[in-house]
Amino acid sequence: MKRSVKEYHCTAGTAIKAAILIQRWYRQYVARLEVRRRCTWTIFQSIEYAGEQDQIKLHDFFSYLMDHFTPASGNEQDHISQIFTQPNRSCKDAEQDNQCIYSNIEISGSYTGPHLCFPLTPAHVTALLEAFKNEQQLHAHYVLELLNETRKHLEHFPNINHLSTSYSKEITICGDLHGHLDDLFLIFYKNGLPSPEKVYVFNGDYVDRGKHSIEILLILFAFQLAYPKAIYLNRGNHEDHVINLRYGFTKEVMQKYQVHGSRILKLIQSVFSWLPLATIIDEKVLILHGGISEATDLDFLSKIDRHKYVSALRPHKRKRNEWSKQVSDQKQYFNGGNEQCVNKSDQTPRKLLLPGIFNLHSHTYKNQRGQSSGTTCVKEKEISRRVRCSVEEELDKCRRKVGFSNTYEESKTSQPMLDSDTQEILDFDKHEWKQIVDILWSDPMHQEGCIPNKVRGGGCYFGPDVTEKILQKHKLQLLIRSHQCKQEGYEFCHNEKVLTIFSASNYYEIGSNKGAYVKLGPDLVPHFVQYQVSQSTRKLTLRQRVSRVERSALGALRKKIFAHKSDLISAFEHYDKNKTGKISLNDWADALEETLALGLPWRVLRSQLVPSAPNGLLNFYLWFDDLAKEKPIAQYVQPSLLEMLYRSRSDLETIFRIIDSDNSGLITFEELQKTCKLLSSHLNIDVSDKAIGDLARSMDFNKDGSIDINEFLEAFRLVDSSSY
Repeated sequence: MKRSVKEYHCTAGTAIKAAILIQRWYRQYVARLEVRRRCTWTIFQSIEYAGEQDQIKLHDFFSYLMDHFTPASGNEQDHISQIFTQPNRSCKDAEQDNQCIYSNIEISGSYTGPHLCFPLTPAHVTALLEAFKNEQQLHAHYVLELLNETRKHLEHFPNINHLSTSYSKEITICGDLHGHLDDLFLIFYKNGLPSPEKVYVFNGDYVDRGKHSIEILLILFAFQLAYPKAIYLNRGNHEDHVINLRYGFTKEVMQKYQVHGSRILKLIQSVFSWLPLATIIDEKVLILHGGISEATDLDFLSKIDRHKYVSALRPHKRKRNEWSKQVSDQKQYFNGGNEQCVNKSDQTPRKLLLPGIFNLHSHTYKNQRGQSSGTTCVKEKEISRRVRCSVEEELDKCRRKVGFSNTYEESKTSQPMLDSDTQEILDFDKHEWKQIVDILWSDPMHQEGCIPNKVRGGGCYFGPDVTEKILQKHKLQLLIRSHQCKQEGYEFCHNEKVLTIFSASNYYEIGSNKGAYVKLGPDLVPHFVQYQVSQSTRKLTLRQRVSRVERSALGALRKKIFAHKSDLISAFEHYDKNKTGKISLNDWADALEETLALGLPWRVLRSQLVPSAPNGLLNFYLWFDDLAKEKPIAQYVQPSLLEMLYRSRSDLETIFRIIDSDNSGLITFEELQKTCKLLSSHLNIDVSDKAIGDLARSMDFNKDGSIDINEFLEAFRLVDSSSY
């Protein structure tokens, strides 16, 4: 008996020890997977934000050319003016034109898609939903008519919508969808279709990246027309034609509506400019897309003319006669107490600024404060003189690089002077523009304060103290924003006073993240619903899911590394003091971060990127050969040109889609040469005409003097070495 008891205790003790060992092993296993998952996530986000920063830099470059560049010929002017310019037309003219456009588009008898009749009814919207589920396409006639009706409908909305839970049991808030139509269908399946009893707020970024952006827009717009008080739409930073050129929406529309795509895109630009900027629920919960800054003023935002900002990246410019009137009105505003200038066409009050008193409303960060109004007026003339001189010098340099014939001064005298009543003024209301950019582009940070968002290239990073200040100022208790992908679909920060909600699941890769939406009742307590639209990931283990997403992230990172090959080799050679072609792994990691500035844990990623390093030394010349290789189509092209084009292929595609005015998908040798010259000037790289000519001939397979854009981009697509 004693023996059996002793054996029992011995067996039980062994089992407990085994259980502890297994538990310890499992915790370490899960911890290692979590480290890999977080590294993967950081790679995806770093590359995404770097792409946004590149887009803003490219846009700033061409905006600079448009604002200051005086071309030597009409051809040069046409080539540059095509880039990021939009016609400035009145709403009335645009409405008449749009009605004429869709009324002249006939619907053939062979069309089997959904039919719409205005005013829309819930039955029409339901039919549209079913058609899109069956992968049918809405006719261009109905698309244009729906967009035109939506624009007229949005004109009557304020900049900030005010909702109340007293009229409905709860309000559902959805974040970024980014063309993920299946996520929208799943939300409606789980939560119900929009109706007076089921109110929705969609918080921007409906388009880009995904394959069904236009369908999402049409569904949301149709519901808003059918149930005007059941669905509210905020504007996001991707509701911007400049961003759409790079991230896929423009390409999607042109592929689906080849004949009428350009007209649809122009009308969508107008619709985007009329989208409200924010929503407030029960005067306690603020919903906007990006975030806030220390200067965010909801009262000010509610009074601006939001439709002026067709692109938030390009400030609205004022004409000379408009400027003179505004200066006069502004004097009356400051001398007459509380009177405000009102635009009679839309009855939207506007606060206007005089250049000499710009610091009264100017939005600056903490480290930029300290100048008094007395010195501002004195310094502005001197600053203006210096800027004019520096601009002329830079443009002379830019013209020489691009290959244009005469100097800036010569071209300036050769152009007729514009009438003073129509001459454009490059000064603009920076305070107003900055307010819009901040709410569309900003992100929260853990540190206190408010600093420029250099990672994205626009907006700011705001800390918990800024959140507290703005919420108290407007007597709010919660800020709901989107703009950032979160692994669980949502995330609290700033003492749970800022909630990020993201509704596009599988955003970076299948299995990379969940989507979520949040429901608010009269108690304003958030209730979350998470989901993931994917059948395949349900059958995978945790390790398989992490490995799948990790492979995709590392592939994107290898492309990023290869695109900066020359810069990296120069950095590696700097560390290679003895000229051996080898560096330590620590130096390798430091050089990568110095060059790419992605903020990645390179030492943790070493095992994934460096297959072998004998004695802790890496042969960096051979490393690039092992990492990846380009396709052989451009093997005779000047190396610097090849790398520039590969690195900037997204920029090139953006520019090409603007230059290709007839949307034929073809560009001429001359257009390619001018574009490469402009791009090389932007990147400060010298490229010869011969190198560009060799490149063009190598890609002109049928020798017709034109280049297919898709073939051009494919020529510089990076392929993993392992696939050969």
